[in-house]
Amino acid sequence: MLHDPAQLDLMFQALADPARRQMVDRLSRGPASVSQLAEPLAMSLSAVVQHLNLLEASGLVRTQKIGRVRTCQIEPKALRAAEHWINERRLSWERRLDRLGDFLAQTKDEN
Repeated sequence: MLHDPAQLDLMFQALADPARRQMVDRLSRGPASVSQLAEPLAMSLSAVVQHLNLLEASGLVRTQKIGRVRTCQIEPKALRAAEHWINERRLSWERRLDRLGDFLAQTKDEN
């Protein structure tokens, strides 16, 4: 999943929306039904289902229907993939800034 740019794009697109981030935040505390996820949101149940469909397509959320209840849960592997991608960029910038700091310190010492 990490090496699939299209999948990463879907994950970040899914996380770009505040309502979807709120759903992911709620699911990080444990599984919830669609109606439980919809409770705090100012939108119709149909809109919540559309948001969940995008979260599911992105790989961030997994749903399971048992009887009439659809239960949602977070997909930790997808979150780890996004975290890994972000950390790679953070580490790269930290190394660059460390080199810049070393260069500036060396330049200061020479003057």
